[in-house]
Amino acid sequence: MTLRVSTCARCLALGFVLFLAATSPADAQREKKKKTPEAELSGLRMREAESVFTEGMKYFLLEDYAKALGAFQRAAELNPQEAMIYFKMAEVYTKSQNPEDLSRAATSIETALKLERKNKYFYLLAADIYASQNQLGKAEQVLETLTREADNSGDHLYQLAAIYLYDRKPEEALKTYNRAEAVLGINEVSSLQKQKIYFDLGKNDQGIAEGEKLMEAYPDEERYVVGIAETLAQKGQMKKAVEYLERFLAAHPEGGPSKILLAGLYRDTGREQDSRRLIREAIKDPSIELSSKLLVVQTYATQIAQNAARKVTEADLPEFVIGIYKDLERQYPEDPNVYIAGGNLYISLHQKAEAEKAFLSAIQRGSASFEAWQNLLALEAETGKFDSLVFHSEQGMEIFPNQAILYYFNGYGHISLRNYREAASSLERAKKLSASNPGLQHDINSMLGDAYNGAKEYLKSDQAYEAALAHTPNDPFVLNNYSYYLALRKEHLEKAERMAAQVIKENPDNSTYLDTYAWVLYQRDKFKEARKVMEQALVLPGVSSVHYEHYGDILFQLGEVDNAVRQWEKARSMTNDHEVLDRKIANRRPN
Repeated sequence: MTLRVSTCARCLALGFVLFLAATSPADAQREKKKKTPEAELSGLRMREAESVFTEGMKYFLLEDYAKALGAFQRAAELNPQEAMIYFKMAEVYTKSQNPEDLSRAATSIETALKLERKNKYFYLLAADIYASQNQLGKAEQVLETLTREADNSGDHLYQLAAIYLYDRKPEEALKTYNRAEAVLGINEVSSLQKQKIYFDLGKNDQGIAEGEKLMEAYPDEERYVVGIAETLAQKGQMKKAVEYLERFLAAHPEGGPSKILLAGLYRDTGREQDSRRLIREAIKDPSIELSSKLLVVQTYATQIAQNAARKVTEADLPEFVIGIYKDLERQYPEDPNVYIAGGNLYISLHQKAEAEKAFLSAIQRGSASFEAWQNLLALEAETGKFDSLVFHSEQGMEIFPNQAILYYFNGYGHISLRNYREAASSLERAKKLSASNPGLQHDINSMLGDAYNGAKEYLKSDQAYEAALAHTPNDPFVLNNYSYYLALRKEHLEKAERMAAQVIKENPDNSTYLDTYAWVLYQRDKFKEARKVMEQALVLPGVSSVHYEHYGDILFQLGEVDNAVRQWEKARSMTNDHEVLDRKIANRRPN
């Protein structure tokens, strides 16, 4: 509750100064003849008070409040009966947030009110001071006194009602808003506040009636109609809400927000075709803001996603929504927000290729939406477009240099392209930026383990894996990679076997994890156990050339050379990387 009285207060103060100087020369001569020595001394004090007060006003306007306060205090000593001086002192004190100064402000304004009961600005400042001190009862009392003593315009009643609300006196607030309406007429401020109070009190009928009263008072104001229709819909009175909107649109066919709301209500009440007719009109209407149109698309995208989660099918809904989205593309071909909405829509439809194109179009048109960049990178990572992932993540890092996830995606892209040092650099940056996100830190450490291993910085690789496991000790992905790389290096094989066995215990049907366990056993010269594990893996989905290559190596160690060669040949048929396999086949041995 901020008091805006500086201009008027300045006028009041100036009036005080002019009044002190308004004696004519002739009057002064007559007074001079009559004055006693005491009267002459009083006149000198008044003129000095005038001069000091004027000096204080100068400092006040220059916002040098310390000097202003000193001048006003001196003026009060010279002329202790002038209310305006205490008013200005109170104003100065309110510039401070110190509770003691607020207390001094209260004392000063109370003195001003004792000396002058008809100045409404004194009351308003007093109310502000009391409210700042949380003395709400006093603030209410002083504003009620203002109504009786100095002002019946009603302007201050909104401030009084607000204080009653803050003081948890809703019934008093309602009465005060009604008093304001009696003076100022029906208006948005009082009507909307009264609606809220009624609803908070559980008096829904009165709240709705208040909204209807405002709408009827201003029948051409669309937002009042939309407001009461939304309220009615929320309170379950859909039929009445629809009637109001239909009536408004009959008289105002250009009403864009009304069309969009009515379309939603039609859909909620099963009138799907009526809803779609209005949506098509609204989408093509140039007077309706694009943001409202995009909200429609987003609402449908959410509905489609919810339908999918509930396994509900609306056969022609996706076609309809894509149609209105394409209309927006044609109308606003350069607006990036359109393509962001399209990307979200295609994600809800599981059309990832189209979603990726839409988000790419958004960033190509200068989108500064982090959501668009993040979604594009996630889709590129998922579809294995690693060159694009690196390129676009680097572009995004220039725009959002402090977003860890962009460096994470950049690191992931570089790892996939076997640029291990570049990957480690980006991931270290991501790690620094995600200090408050333990989950992301875990994922980054996991990937750093892979990157440093690829860069042959094995100590850093092991440290990264250990950090990841400190957060999630049973993470199968980390345990698998860590144990596999230890096996390749033939280091800490007992630890590698423990980790690989732990993974298999929890994931007995994963061919990749079984391959790792078999390979660790192979490196520990446990060839028979390795064979048993590998043969379990080979009957599961996800078998690759690596599985058959490893199986051949195991069989060789068991003396089954011909069978080993057959496995290497099978592995060769499943990959384009033939160099190592050709050597094994030609030499009929792993090395």
